[in-house]
Amino acid sequence: MTTPRKLHIKSYGCQMNVYDAQRMVDTLAGEGFVETLSVDDADLVILNTCHIREKASEKVYSELGRLRVAKIEAARNGRQMNIAVAGCVAQAEGDEIIRRAPVVDVVVGPQSYHHLPQLLARARQEGRAIETEFPIEDKFASLPQPKPSMIRARGISSFVTVQEGCDKFCTFCVVPYTRGMEVSRPVARIVDDVQRLADNGVREITLIGQNVNAFHGYGGDGKPWSLGKLLHRLAGIPGIVRLRYSTSHPRDVDDALIEAHRDIPAVMPFVHLPVQSGSDRILDAMNRKHTASDYRRTVERFRKAREDIAFSSDFIVGFPGETEEDFSATLALVTQISYAGAYSFKYSPRPGTPAADMQEMVATPVMDERLARLQELIDSQQAAFNAAAIGQTVGVLFERAARNPGQIVGRTAYLQPAHVIASPEIIGQVLPVRIESLERYSLIGTLAVQTRASASLSHAIMGA
Repeated sequence: MTTPRKLHIKSYGCQMNVYDAQRMVDTLAGEGFVETLSVDDADLVILNTCHIREKASEKVYSELGRLRVAKIEAARNGRQMNIAVAGCVAQAEGDEIIRRAPVVDVVVGPQSYHHLPQLLARARQEGRAIETEFPIEDKFASLPQPKPSMIRARGISSFVTVQEGCDKFCTFCVVPYTRGMEVSRPVARIVDDVQRLADNGVREITLIGQNVNAFHGYGGDGKPWSLGKLLHRLAGIPGIVRLRYSTSHPRDVDDALIEAHRDIPAVMPFVHLPVQSGSDRILDAMNRKHTASDYRRTVERFRKAREDIAFSSDFIVGFPGETEEDFSATLALVTQISYAGAYSFKYSPRPGTPAADMQEMVATPVMDERLARLQELIDSQQAAFNAAAIGQTVGVLFERAARNPGQIVGRTAYLQPAHVIASPEIIGQVLPVRIESLERYSLIGTLAVQTRASASLSHAIMGA
């Protein structure tokens, strides 16, 4: 019997990279690889990189320096370790990675990770293998359909990529240059993936893409489907009780998506809708192609369709040329919308993007002060949103055992962690929970409908 080779993947950044890392594991499983949490005993180490955050490249090179030591130690012990760099930094840097870090055997862009077995074979023959060109054909059309055993559940919730790339060309963003133009997977392949996941116990699916609501994959009718139509199809798959999607662009919110929130109970009433700024002048400089008023109207369309809907967003503070008046417009927008949560970042230039050449840089102390003010407002809104759940009975999809003995943790429709004392038998179920208190960002409650085993466990743990 052949001894399995060990694979260690370190994934940075977005949900798309998490999904891609899982697909790499699935692809390499057919080559005899099994995952390991330890770098030291790995036969193959993959850094699945992200180019969105500041100094992303330097962090990769720093990690490669540590892996060089691990690779030398493996050789001393008579074992060969291969190192691959995948993802967006690989796409952007290409040959530069090999030049700066000759310890690397394979460099592969996010468009080509399914070629890893062939690239590893080429590296064994030629010493190095690099594939970072965007495919001329549609990546998803040419991607071989995975074997059923390659689509594996990794819990109650799972990501499924439906779209990749972006055509918007926001001036601060590297995605069009590292992920390419917008392409969408065929509907049949998405349905097959979700069906297999459901058959293996997954109950919640999050559809992901750099601009997920620009989805236009072809259906069995030979026509491109909208994200709203796709959600209708996936809601009919037995076992799938919750559907989400991320990340959306305000310009691509169409009536079909609004109606999906209105008409499909499985579609969760929580939308991540990045706006980046509340200033029209800054939005124009960012090439966002929408105004603050456009964004507000989109939010209102969602709210008219479903009263209990909530929002999260992304904000960039200190974009080149941002004045105090521009920043005040952002605070005004946040105050008006009232978010359940949001992410805020200081602007940092990305090489190769138009914004990197803009001259009116905002001083770091000013950015720091503005970020603190914005985050304080966002935190207060999130705290109020969470506190509003106390005394309410909410549906929770239970995912796993919590750290505290006897507790099971799940998530509400709004992705809030919720803890109850209960039996593990509830994992995978959506059950009503009476929320009694908050502990930091987590909700603490009791099952509103006790199962027999959970009632006995609760009785024992409480010492009654």
